[in-house]
Amino acid sequence: MRLSKRYTTRKLACGIGVLLVALLATAAWRTIVAASDGPVDPWTAEQTVQPAALAKELADSKPADKPVIVCVAPHALYLGGHIPGALYHGAGSTPEGIDDLKKWAQPLARSANIVIYCGCCPMDHCPNLRPAFTALRAMGFTHVRALLIPTNFYTDWVTPGYPYEKSPAN
Repeated sequence: MRLSKRYTTRKLACGIGVLLVALLATAAWRTIVAASDGPVDPWTAEQTVQPAALAKELADSKPADKPVIVCVAPHALYLGGHIPGALYHGAGSTPEGIDDLKKWAQPLARSANIVIYCGCCPMDHCPNLRPAFTALRAMGFTHVRALLIPTNFYTDWVTPGYPYEKSPAN
């Protein structure tokens, strides 16, 4: 009988060990999958620009060579402060915003130098930038860049001292 109990105890311990390994593997897999469930960026590294580089490009460029800057954030954020000269055609997360962006972009040369940005929230949660970028690329624009604003417009553009302007109150 002792042999039988020892055998059963070992069998039970092995079963528990296998179950624990399976549970840990499942938990690790869920963590890996959850970490990769973030938004997929539609741009390559070459299709992005850092705030310091864009500020320098804007300061150093002749007017004819400056990129066209388009803010795709919610309108209230644009009114509160935006990159000087930035255009506004609606939030990139709304069908109306994308439609207005497309109508504005339709007559432009497909080689136009366009930089879009949002800055409403941390970039990995931004609902505006990816749809706007994707829409312009789908229209055939070949020189669209996304301004990388990791935290928000105030933290990553205003606080470092890059130029910005506010729209007059309506």
